[in-house]
Amino acid sequence: MTNDWEFKRHRRLRSSSAMRSLVRENHIKVDDFIYPLFIIEGDNIKNEVPSMPGVFQISLDHVKAEMEELKTLGIKAVMLFGVPNEKDEKGTGAFDENGIVQQATRLIKKEMPEMLVVADTCLCEYTSHGHCGVIYNHDVDNDESLELLAQTAVSQVQAGADIIAPSNMMDGFVTVIRQALNEAGYKNIPIMSYAVKYASAFFGPFREAADSEPQFGDRKTYQMDPSNRRDALREAETDIEEGADFLIVKPAMSFLDIVRDVRSHFNAPIVAYNVSGEYSMVKAAAQNGWINERELVLEKLTAMKRAGADLIISYFAKDVAKWLQG
Repeated sequence: MTNDWEFKRHRRLRSSSAMRSLVRENHIKVDDFIYPLFIIEGDNIKNEVPSMPGVFQISLDHVKAEMEELKTLGIKAVMLFGVPNEKDEKGTGAFDENGIVQQATRLIKKEMPEMLVVADTCLCEYTSHGHCGVIYNHDVDNDESLELLAQTAVSQVQAGADIIAPSNMMDGFVTVIRQALNEAGYKNIPIMSYAVKYASAFFGPFREAADSEPQFGDRKTYQMDPSNRRDALREAETDIEEGADFLIVKPAMSFLDIVRDVRSHFNAPIVAYNVSGEYSMVKAAAQNGWINERELVLEKLTAMKRAGADLIISYFAKDVAKWLQG
């Protein structure tokens, strides 16, 4: 059949795997990832999180082997969450110089100093009530909580943390932590702010992993309403003005429009948090044979890069590193 049709032939650039690779706009690299770790007090503990297949709570004696595996995979940064044995009303374990995250940080920097340690700076894993600050009349006291968060940040840096990542969503948390770090002589420590953190149903498996489920109420008075878009830009702008060096958007998958908005308005590195619920849904579907896990994971992580993320915090980091190596 012959014809004289004239139209644009976009398929020319999709004709082979090599051609598609040549013109690909966004790429996933191992350097993009920060891998979350849950460090639990005790000895010889490696507990798989029931709702997060392949993710473990590990004790300090397993940390060295974990670091060696991550180094082999090319992963260069970890984010630490603590699972302490003892909790109290003010979360004092968060800023104890011998707290579990502080101990893990010192161990990592001793065994593998080139590994970047990002310390999650919050109180919820350490408080008996599970909220991210000090409670009065069933409400979080913003300003008193800030003082404890600043102490936590300083203690984490003193232990060797390279980056502070405050996730508590208290008003003013970046400026108070920045001032505390500066006064303690840590002016060059960057803050990776959870600038845009929504009150999301996707956080459920994390709360099991970190043992941080609120004992009453919820976190909707300090985390953001998922219905709000403009609110994200106000939060991010405030944190940049107060001294944040990175901006996290959490969760990532159902807030890709927010990732794009933040990327379009700010020049700081943008971090997408591919959260626990997003991970668990994929793992459950894969275990049932309903999806191609590798293709789906790479597609959704690429979507985060395409939306504007520079970095991705993801429990899939190990899997992706293995796929990219293979």
